[in-house]
Amino acid sequence: MADPVRLHIERMGRRGEGVALVEGRAVYVPYALPGETLMAEIEGERGRIAELTSPRPDRLDPVCPYFGRCGGCAVQTLAPVPYASWKRDLVVAAVRRSGVDAKVLDLVDAHGEGRRRATFHARFGPSGSAPYVGFMETRAHRIVNIEFCPILAPAMAGALPAARGLADAVAGCGKPLDLVITATDTGLDVDLRGLGAADDERTHTLVAAAERYDLARLSNHGEVLVEARAPTLRMGSAHIVLPPGTFLQATRRGEEILAALVLAGVGEARKVADLFCGIGTFALRLAERTGVQAWDNDPKAVAVLTKTAQATPRLRPVAAETRDLFRRPLQAEEFAGFEAVVFDPPRAGAAAQVAQIARSGVATVVAVSCDPGSYARDAATLVKAGYALEIVTPVDQFRYSAHVEIVAVFRKVRPKPKRRRILS
Repeated sequence: MADPVRLHIERMGRRGEGVALVEGRAVYVPYALPGETLMAEIEGERGRIAELTSPRPDRLDPVCPYFGRCGGCAVQTLAPVPYASWKRDLVVAAVRRSGVDAKVLDLVDAHGEGRRRATFHARFGPSGSAPYVGFMETRAHRIVNIEFCPILAPAMAGALPAARGLADAVAGCGKPLDLVITATDTGLDVDLRGLGAADDERTHTLVAAAERYDLARLSNHGEVLVEARAPTLRMGSAHIVLPPGTFLQATRRGEEILAALVLAGVGEARKVADLFCGIGTFALRLAERTGVQAWDNDPKAVAVLTKTAQATPRLRPVAAETRDLFRRPLQAEEFAGFEAVVFDPPRAGAAAQVAQIARSGVATVVAVSCDPGSYARDAATLVKAGYALEIVTPVDQFRYSAHVEIVAVFRKVRPKPKRRRILS
């Protein structure tokens, strides 16, 4: 690596790195902040801080001793006001890329009491050594062995000890292991990934570990090994039993805020289509005041949504169907009769499905996205088809990371009727 070079950080990049210009090209320096001057070792377009010669006066101490090694957090030293501005600016840039000029509200802090869900990685060294359990190192495939994580909710307090105990129980498997742990109202729910089929002896060992750490449920790649208590969560007025390893918003507060924004965007619509509905984060709340038809490609999630809706008093009808909306998107004519559409796809967005929504002419579209890039593409499709982007709200439930959620409301612009000339 070349000798350190003096850099001045101009701005924050979209992944949370400081960005400097060197002979007209951008160099990205992790953990550097705008306005700082530093000496950096440069390799290609990446830089590494060798010496921070002039830190910005409002630079904060990191909240976690693993910061800088653990890849879970990108930004912990930026003060709250510039941090919020940086995250909002990520959304402002995405809106501009969609080719429209729309109002972007201030960033909504949805971290709440912390993350209620995390995926821990376990890797195994020589026989007899304790497993490494934690998160991936920044830009590497090594594990940072951690004892605690300050961004987790209090209900996740037992998650790391349980992850370590379960990894110990299968230490001889020789495979990389992931542990998806969710804090529910009845305790921790754990789904193992990467173990493969467990024989009777290994299953017995895992069940004993689950009992030792008082887990509500332990599953192996979606197959339940032991369930002491059904893992339940409240969604609006409904109580839902989670399918093993299912998608869930990262924080309880984030889920509540996203749902409230969706309901506000839908307004008084009397029939709503909920696409990529999952277990019903939005559908169950929408059904408290209107009829809902929902689609998702996960049959277990759809089954749980259907069962929950039927068991919850005073909900309007909810019809849920399994359908791969990437391979077989709803066609424009299938939206006939719907007054609003809500869609919340995975990070890649929903290009094929949005193209059909754009052709449908449905009055209101509420888009929820976890990726500014795919959001910009999907928003551009709607705007080109005659939708007006009414309002955009950035939501931060992934504190200290570069991830930001977007809720955008689109209204179909109806052409004004031509005035008829009256001839005298």
